[in-house]
Amino acid sequence: MSFKVKADPEQDERVSPCDAPERKQNLVRILFVHRSLADVERCLYELKRMRFTVSSDVVLTPEQFAERLRSRPFDLIVAEYPSTNWRETQVLDLLGQMKKDIPLIFLIHGLKREAAAEFILKGAADCIEVDSIGHLPVAVHRALAEKALRDQRYRAEKELRRSEARYRALAGNLSYGICRCSLDGRFLEVNDALMRMLGYESKEELLALDLARDTIQEVDQRAQLLGLTSPGALADPVEMEWKRRDHATLRVRLSGREVLSEHGELEAYEVIVEDVTRQRELEDHLRRQAASDSLTGLANYRHLVDVLDSEIKRSKRTNREFSMLFFDLDGLKRINDRHGHMVGSQALCRLADVLCSCCREIDTAARFGGDEFALVLPETNAETASLVAQRICESVAHDDKGPRISVSVGIAVYPQNGETIERLLSQADSALYSMKRRRTVAAESRQVAAGR
Repeated sequence: MSFKVKADPEQDERVSPCDAPERKQNLVRILFVHRSLADVERCLYELKRMRFTVSSDVVLTPEQFAERLRSRPFDLIVAEYPSTNWRETQVLDLLGQMKKDIPLIFLIHGLKREAAAEFILKGAADCIEVDSIGHLPVAVHRALAEKALRDQRYRAEKELRRSEARYRALAGNLSYGICRCSLDGRFLEVNDALMRMLGYESKEELLALDLARDTIQEVDQRAQLLGLTSPGALADPVEMEWKRRDHATLRVRLSGREVLSEHGELEAYEVIVEDVTRQRELEDHLRRQAASDSLTGLANYRHLVDVLDSEIKRSKRTNREFSMLFFDLDGLKRINDRHGHMVGSQALCRLADVLCSCCREIDTAARFGGDEFALVLPETNAETASLVAQRICESVAHDDKGPRISVSVGIAVYPQNGETIERLLSQADSALYSMKRRRTVAAESRQVAAGR
């Protein structure tokens, strides 16, 4: 049985006409796969608090899930994990089978690093701990922004691959540059849009350049430009950097076709030039946002999983080991209770600063979540990793920028301690909590000795 959750009508009545454009912009249609109406209501409350307008529906079973996706459009899916009605990543599997490109966020009870890593690698947009539902609006915003970027790219590629009539219609277009090139790559004709794009005032100046020469003369690039890299398949248009007249760098995307003479002989090439500089800058910005922790600026756990995956592949090629350090900030709850959450957040940032100061350029420091951090050390054995861990512990202990802090650390080395991401995370976690237990036993022994 499924049930619907609707936005509060009284809240809609309180919205002024001035707010209408913002509400429309933040409107999101969410399908919840969840057994708890209370948790769904908490999610809706957090989203509305951040000025999202939500249209939502809730299902319980795979059959209901498939029926909803066939009958209604959704922008996002939020799924409970674990659930008695679902197998592991069945939600992701169904989305793939139905060819639905809809971002999926898991709400996890008792977040396990192994599960989170698996879900991200299989295509989930994010994983949120149920006790941290306040993070949901940021995750939703990021997932929708990434989906919009994918859609924009798909539409641009579709536009570039239209018929010959579309190419000719673009000759007078104000946004796309059009040029006709000789067989050796020299400009024969250019349109006004290409002149403006490259900052020239006359066609004569532009015709004197040979910006497309290398692309036309190089066999593989020419085949890619014309979409001839494999039979029956369209290749991605060529993307490269060109220089404007003022020497500024322009990122351009090229797509072309052959121009035949009346006798069917190859006469020239016609090329569409699209300025994608701002689009790439936006992609880089979103990519950095998606890969970083908003509080500390370190890599987030999604980026950490990607780094570990890359290091495992590289180690398999080079037969060189690498290490991962797993840190836990001791007593964060005590700091929050005694000094407030602002000081607690500062403590997390202090630890992040220490990790960065002890890193090489090839290392990756990440905040895994809460008070847990990780440091990936490429081409580093267990002995060197232990020295790095000791240096970090000492630096944290001597940090006098606030309440005294300390860390516990666990070390895992690939491939000795595991050959998968899940196994490495598990081994590092076990080593960390072994260190915590030893510290607890030692502290209790000192208390007993002092009381004698």
